[in-house]
Formats: sequence, C-alpha cells, structure tokens
Amino acid sequence: MAEAFSRRRFIGISAAAAGLGLVRLADVAEAQAELVTWRGIALGAVATLHIHHHDRVAAERLIARAIAEVRQLEGLFSLYRDDTCLATLNRCRALVAPPEEFVQLLEDCMYYARLTGGAFDPTVQPLWTLYAGHFSQPGADPAGPSDRAVAEALSRVGHQHLVISRDRIAFLRRGMSLTLNGIAQGFITDRVVALLKAGGIDTTLVDMGETRVLGSHPSGRPWQAGITDPEQPDRIAATVPLRNQALATSGAYGFRFDPAGRINHLFDPKTGRSASRYASVTVVMPTATAADALSTAFSVMTVDEIERTLESLGSGFAYLMTREGTRVIAARG
Repeated sequence: MAEAFSRRRFIGISAAAAGLGLVRLADVAEAQAELVTWRGIALGAVATLHIHHHDRVAAERLIARAIAEVRQLEGLFSLYRDDTCLATLNRCRALVAPPEEFVQLLEDCMYYARLTGGAFDPTVQPLWTLYAGHFSQPGADPAGPSDRAVAEALSRVGHQHLVISRDRIAFLRRGMSLTLNGIAQGFITDRVVALLKAGGIDTTLVDMGETRVLGSHPSGRPWQAGITDPEQPDRIAATVPLRNQALATSGAYGFRFDPAGRINHLFDPKTGRSASRYASVTVVMPTATAADALSTAFSVMTVDEIERTLESLGSGFAYLMTREGTRVIAARG
C-alpha cells in the first residue's frame, strides 16, 4: 500500500490541470508541466501550495486566487481577530448586511443542527468561555465548572435563538456568541476546491485540516488518507480510501482544558459537558463542509443516532475510534 497522507498541522494543496499527472507534495514534477509552488501562512498555519500546469502564468494566477480566497474567508469567520464578521456579531449581538459567504455558512450550520437534532450547534461558544475561565483560575476544581455555572451558560446556547437572513443576523438572547470552528475549515476547503476546479484543475488534494480530493491518485487508485491514532499522534491508526470525497476528524486530543486531559473542547449542547464517547470520530462525505460539521456532531451522538443520520443522507462513512478499536458505520440509504 502506498504511504497514506494524514491531517497535518500545515495546509497543503497539490493540484494538476486536466491531462497532467498530479504530483504528491514531496514528489518531483513531471517534465512536461510547470510546477509552481507557494509557501507562507494561511489560516494561522504553515501553508504549501503546488499547482502542476501547462501554463506557469495560469498556475500562478490560481495560487494567488486561492490565497486571496482563504484570506477573505478568514476575515469573515475567524474567532481570534477583532475585525471579522464573527467577532462583530459576538460583540454587537447583530450584524447588518452580512456578506453572502457568512450567511451561507450560517445557513449550513442551521442545516446540520437540524439534521443532527442539535448535536451540531455553533452557539456553544459560551461553554468554551466558561471552561476556559474556570481552568484559568488558581486551584480550579479539576471536575470543571459547577452544575449551576454550566446551566447558566447553557441558557445562552441554542441555534434556535439565532435569526439569519440576507439582511440581518441577530441573537435573540443576551450573552449568546458563536464559534464556527466546527465547520469553517471545511467550508473554506470546499471554496478552494471549487475555485481550482473552475480554473481547469481536475485532480487535486486539498488539506486544510479537513481534507478533500478531486479525482484519483495518479496511479488510478483512490487516495489513501490516514487517521491519526488518538493515543499516539505520530502514528496512523487506519487508512481510508478517498475519491472525489472529503474527510474530517474530531477528537478530544485536539484541545484539553485541564492538565489531566479529561475535559476537552467538544461540547454536548444538551448537557454542557465534554464529549467522552469516542477517542476520535472521522467522517467521509462528498464535501468538506459536511464532513467537518458531522465529525463535530457525531462526537456527542450515540451509534444509533449516527446510523440514522447517515441513512437519512444516503451517503458517507463514520469511523468511530474507541479503546476497544475502530467501528465503521456506512450509509445504507
């Protein structure tokens, strides 16, 4: 089996125009085509972009457009900058005349919230704020915030209290705030793939934390995506074939609030507590937006609920990793 690629801490895009073989990120370019490479920072991570094209100027133009797209969307969705649409909404409780992309992503959020019975919910940011504040205090209770504090934070959580229209986005309750960290990377990945496809690219591997591929590996087989072992992040625990699909993974190991590592960033919107059912959840879907949102939601859902969700979609796979091993659930719709 060829070496599998896995989710990385850097962003990687490797693409080829129609009629050209796609090179892997570390391979040598084929002689008949120009290989244009860009290295820099995007979405707060080290980024490497490779475009394999007959026309060097066209390749450079595609790279410039891809970087501009990433930067423009980051300027809408980032939670860590004060000047983004998301930061403005959280600060002011309303956003007038929101950009089309911002509305589209929030509508996608509402779709996945309804699909998963509220397991995916972008309004869980008050829980993040509560836990971060709790564990920043000296001598914090290692069990986490009190039930009363969690209940108070939960009173400000609920996608049903978010109003979305092309003219205005607003919170219906005081103290609400959004995070798009469970879906934005997938959305941006899909936008970059669409841009490359429109530019004549028919084979690409886009890895922005969430991975999406167009076409097949140059050998004609599917790409092989690696799923990280939650207990040993340097080891690949399983490989997943991908062809015209996307893959996203969510796991408690992504961020932990407490030194003991028992409390993580994946919050159950119903209980206000951290996910603990699975060591990690990997989802394969036709788009990175779907894979990203569902890997987040499935982290707090039961196996039966996950099965019903995939059956309602009629496509996709979920790889649920536990200490006992990996369980694979496939859509049967």
